Amino acid sequence: MNELVSERAFSAATRPARLGFLGVGWIGRHRMEAILSSGAGQAVAIADASREMAEEASKLAPDAAVASGLEELLRHDLDGVVIATPSAQHAEQSIQVLEAGKAVFCQKPLGRDAGEVEAVVTAARRADRLLGVDLSYRHTGGMRRIRRLIQNAELGHIYAVDLVFHNAYGPDKDWFYDKARSGGGCVMDLGIHLADLALWALDFPRIDKVDSQLFHQGQPIATTSDRVEDFATVTMQLETGTVVRLTCSWRLQAGCDAVIGASFYGTDGGAAMRNVNGSFYDFTAERFRGTAREVLVEPPEDWGGRAAIDWARRLGDGACFDPAAGEYLATAEALDRIYRVA
Repeated sequence: MNELVSERAFSAATRPARLGFLGVGWIGRHRMEAILSSGAGQAVAIADASREMAEEASKLAPDAAVASGLEELLRHDLDGVVIATPSAQHAEQSIQVLEAGKAVFCQKPLGRDAGEVEAVVTAARRADRLLGVDLSYRHTGGMRRIRRLIQNAELGHIYAVDLVFHNAYGPDKDWFYDKARSGGGCVMDLGIHLADLALWALDFPRIDKVDSQLFHQGQPIATTSDRVEDFATVTMQLETGTVVRLTCSWRLQAGCDAVIGASFYGTDGGAAMRNVNGSFYDFTAERFRGTAREVLVEPPEDWGGRAAIDWARRLGDGACFDPAAGEYLATAEALDRIYRVA
């Protein structure tokens, strides 16, 4: 069976989920467009602090109501709400939506720390509502193939994992650089994807030890600093004996727009997903046997909205709380440890 959600057919019982969209800047509009284009959901209402952004989103769904904020959004007949607001608002807004009896699909991070994430997961469990987080790299064809190789033990025992995400530009919104609003710097923005990919591919083993170093403009910083990190390097030792190395940054002078990769090395082979020619969107995946390599996936691939589409389709099918939401807490706890030991 093809695992790519964009190619899944609707079941006879599926209906488009009735959705509200809270926060429709670039990423919010992209996820909105992906859901609407797939037929997995329909836009009932839109809300954004910027009238200009709301008007842009309305072009994608002219029949959708424009609400003044979350409270007005929730007065509409909705199955769920897609949240793409600044990070500091994610947990509070998600809980408000869940307590109103609606499902949630939220941009990462779900919370600025594990305590906030746990509160959202608890609210979803109590409300029995579907909770999704936009950990979109799980839905690339390359990572799907690599995870299947690992799950089927085709690579043997995975003893080393290397992950990297360097963004040559860094965020363009001021709130990313305010720790109170963002929760952290490049680790919270980019490292969350890397930590999640490693733990998800390996079935979320316990993390026994974490070592980390954080930097701001080339100088080491402590987590007590008001500055957010723009470079981080992390080593995690797992209960399985696996060593995970993670590096991420904003504005690293790496000679290209982005360096993104996830490599898994086992006793019977290896596999890696890497971006192509500095692209943020084009990835290749390969399997390694000694000095030989086999291409698993090549670009192009439209993967960016798959997490949102999958959530909307499950919601349309009537899905309620999924205990797998506990994975979001495991990744948040990993990030907490990265920050705590720095």
